[in-house]
Amino acid sequence: MYPMSSLPPRRAAILGFIRDRVAGYGQPPTLAEIAAACGLATRASARKHVLALAEAGLVEVTAGQARGIRPAGMRARADLLRVPVLGRVAAGTPIGADAGLADTLTLDARLFSATPDYLLRVQGDSMIEDGILDGDLVGVKRTPEARDGQVVVARLDGELTIKRLARAAGTLRLLPRNPAYAPIEVEAGQDFAVEGVFCGLVRRG
Repeated sequence: MYPMSSLPPRRAAILGFIRDRVAGYGQPPTLAEIAAACGLATRASARKHVLALAEAGLVEVTAGQARGIRPAGMRARADLLRVPVLGRVAAGTPIGADAGLADTLTLDARLFSATPDYLLRVQGDSMIEDGILDGDLVGVKRTPEARDGQVVVARLDGELTIKRLARAAGTLRLLPRNPAYAPIEVEAGQDFAVEGVFCGLVRRG
């Protein structure tokens, strides 16, 4: 591998910026972000430097992805995960499900209690007492089963919400963790399913 100490200063700065963004934000920068941060006039200039770093074996580039630039060897590290971001989930009243792929993030596996299958962006404040805030990305482990008391992503009448599951004496409720919100009573005959269980979150400044 090409030694970093032999890189021209501008190229070394670009490599350092890519590494810092992945470490600090959990995702690689775009070419536009590289250009802005490293004093380059155009995305084309940033691309030229990135391709040179790739030829030197210092970064890997995935064609067709806006954030497809990552430090070399990242995929081989067991403590890093590539997790898709799929739309949003309500922490309040349920909102319409949006399962479209919004992004893909590279994250430290130690952020999660179990390996998440995907992330959803939280909209609302009904789970603040569990430390889940508006704008957070919640990790979801896909499963149709959940225990009483677990925080789940549930589908109710075609809409997604994140709540604490409560099962008792044949009743099923979805409990908010904010006194401003009332529990959701799941009635017999409603279209209800547990989509997955909460396994951690990412909060980006």
